[in-house]
Amino acid sequence: MATIEGRFTEISTLRIAVVVARFNDLVTSKLLTGCLDCLERHGIDTSENSSQLDIAWVPGSFELPLVAQQLARKGSYQVIITLGAVIRGDTPHFDVVVAESSKGIASVSRETGIPIIFGVLTTDNMQQALERAGIKNNCGWNFALQALEMGSLMGEIESSKLAR
Repeated sequence: MATIEGRFTEISTLRIAVVVARFNDLVTSKLLTGCLDCLERHGIDTSENSSQLDIAWVPGSFELPLVAQQLARKGSYQVIITLGAVIRGDTPHFDVVVAESSKGIASVSRETGIPIIFGVLTTDNMQQALERAGIKNNCGWNFALQALEMGSLMGEIESSKLAR
């Protein structure tokens, strides 16, 4: 029996893309800050001239899947993190954006075989979003940890000698 799991060592070769929604940037910029802090503390070069990390900004969470798909198809990244914030309003727009962004991101990940972390906050109000983006806990940190683990896990799977 083989046990394969991602590790937080030997991740210095990971190439990571982060796709961030500009809509609700009060929230998404805080998520990005937490994400970058985690990546840097785990040995990923987050400097301006980094060859390990690229950041793409999109208008909103609805556009995350398309750009994640284009980046995944380039074959340059082992993992992609999507960051967004969709806050419930008085219309059904929330439901449409959440459904399409989540389905789109999952679809791209399955289609390309590249782990794409769903870092889209879906909250009832701005207070909840801000709490998840840093007031109480920065989920951006957690999304980065997921990315590091999945990037490592996929590398382990590729290099393992599992039964074929």
